[in-house]
Amino acid sequence: MAPEPVSGSSATCAIGVMAKAPRSGRSKTRLCPPLTPDDAALLSAAFLRDTTANILEAARSAPIAAYAAYAPQGAETLVVPHLASGTHLVLADGTSPAPATVEGFGRCLLQAVAGMLAQGHAAACVLSSDIPTLPTRLLVEAARILLAPGDRAVLGACDDGGYYILGLKQAQAHLFADIAWSTDTVAAATRARAREIGLALVELEPWYDVDDAASLARLSADRTGYAAPATRAVLARLTGLPEAAPA
Repeated sequence: MAPEPVSGSSATCAIGVMAKAPRSGRSKTRLCPPLTPDDAALLSAAFLRDTTANILEAARSAPIAAYAAYAPQGAETLVVPHLASGTHLVLADGTSPAPATVEGFGRCLLQAVAGMLAQGHAAACVLSSDIPTLPTRLLVEAARILLAPGDRAVLGACDDGGYYILGLKQAQAHLFADIAWSTDTVAAATRARAREIGLALVELEPWYDVDDAASLARLSADRTGYAAPATRAVLARLTGLPEAAPA
């Protein structure tokens, strides 16, 4: 299913959440325990709803187009029900040609960036699906930085060493090369790749992603950032969540 052309895309920044269809036993498995597989799938669906709604909220303040970068091909009908209305689709299953140095999840990220840029957007960001409370202002800031004249990248790091957003004005394959994905070196390696090609890198305020019991406890106690109503509704139904550690 090819994405529909986005009207007026040439002066916009696309922001695409990396979206997988929420499925019991396959979604947010690192949250089990304390969650059951069914509860983890419900929370995954809520994260997608809130994240895409957050992108659309940011679009009220900056020229932003909301996307879900989905996989695998053919999963559109499983993903779309969990997206905020007005979210476009772009395939990001890692099947597009890429340099041999770009492996694993990096191929999906690169494909998502290239696919959004191919729709005529001036810039494109890939966004984590594990950050339902990310402040909307950071999405607005990313878009404004990228849409200013001159070439640059935008990076928003997570406190676990990964990143929640990476924005580019060109599909720079080298930024996804030789990265040990799902480790605490991802953001640092991405910074190094930008230096290697002389690409200016603007960093946003760090934020946290929710991918284990400790960060789930933090999410449950935290009331900062985006309101994330779908996520809060699911959390209110769950019991037995771990308590957040004292600050």
